Amino acid sequence: MIVLDEEIHGPSIARPIAAWYVGRVVSVTALRPKTLVKDDAISTLLRAASHPTFITINGADFWRRISADLRYCVVCVELPATQMLALPDLLRRFLRLPEFKTKAARMGKVVRLRPNRIEYYEADRHIHTLAWPD
Repeated sequence: MIVLDEEIHGPSIARPIAAWYVGRVVSVTALRPKTLVKDDAISTLLRAASHPTFITINGADFWRRISADLRYCVVCVELPATQMLALPDLLRRFLRLPEFKTKAARMGKVVRLRPNRIEYYEADRHIHTLAWPD
């Protein structure tokens, strides 16, 4: 399951992802309907879902702030607002990488997608860096 943060859950992002992703693509608000979901509640909601991959553009509130947990993956995407429609393709490229291709490989990681590299940490909070393949 891919869970999109509130600011990116619109149809222009969700539909293109759903076109190629075989699992469910939902908004974080679907995990707790009819309530305002604050950032500090995200980890609790993710732990209650079935191995979700949470996607956000709000890296400042998640990168190095949220704990890595084997029950979920968090992906912080650094994209300017003018390039937000590129998010589905960027996510697809990311999910094709061997280190993140399967749900089992992704769980327990907090990832930051940057234009020139991918960074991630696990429970030990040590930052690992990968270059985007050509």
